[in-house]
Amino acid sequence: MAERRSPETAQHSIPDGYRAGIITAITVLLGFSLALFRFWGFEAPGEWTSRSIVAAGTIVIAVLLQIVALVRSLRLEDNDPNEYRKTVNWFASSAVALLIGLLVATVVFASGPHA
Repeated sequence: MAERRSPETAQHSIPDGYRAGIITAITVLLGFSLALFRFWGFEAPGEWTSRSIVAAGTIVIAVLLQIVALVRSLRLEDNDPNEYRKTVNWFASSAVALLIGLLVATVVFASGPHA
């Protein structure tokens, strides 16, 4: 059952469904990131190079940022619009870091020898 809020409380909190939406988005991206890291770190053929280490490190940073965003989104304080905006910024930063790591990994994988 939905939580009933007074008009005063409703004006100072995010709309219903926003927290559930961001939690879902974070967990979907986190699941993808962990699967990507598993492939890149343990299953991809080839030797480790400095570029592949940069790719793996960037993916790890993205995962850490996603975990911070997930923890923030689960806090009660995240009902405050200002805190919610900060959480969205953490999440957006993690998505950018993941994209950079994915691009570096793609370049490294495309330029290396394949088995």
